[in-house]
Amino acid sequence: MALSTTEAAIVYSALVLHDDGLEITADRLNKLIAAAGIEVEPIWAVLFAKAIAGKDIGSFLFNVGSAPAGGAAAPAAAAGGSAPAGGSAPAAEAKKEEKKEEKEDESDDDMGFGLFD
Repeated sequence: MALSTTEAAIVYSALVLHDDGLEITADRLNKLIAAAGIEVEPIWAVLFAKAIAGKDIGSFLFNVGSAPAGGAAAPAAAAGGSAPAGGSAPAAEAKKEEKKEEKEDESDDDMGFGLFD
C-alpha cells in the first residue's frame, strides 16, 4: 500500500514537528506543507491533528513490530504472572498437530491435477 502525496506530506510534516519537540497542530502542519510547495486541502491537516492529539508519536515510532505474535501468551506475560511449568506443553502439542495436518495436505497435491488444470 503506497501513501498518496497528501498522506505523505501530512505524516512527514508531523514527524518534523515531533522531531523539533513542537506540538502537532493543523496550523503548523499546513505551514510546513505550504513551505514544501505541496497543495493539500486544509481539512486533512485538521483531521490528522485531531487523530493524534494527546498521543505519543515517539511510542508509535519505537514500538513498531513489538506487538505480541502469540496471542494468548501475551496477556499472561503482561499480567505479571509467570507461566506454569507445563504451560509450553499445549503449545508444543499444537505445533505437532499442525505439522501432521500439513503433511496430510501435501499428499493431496500429488493426485495429478490442480485447481486450475
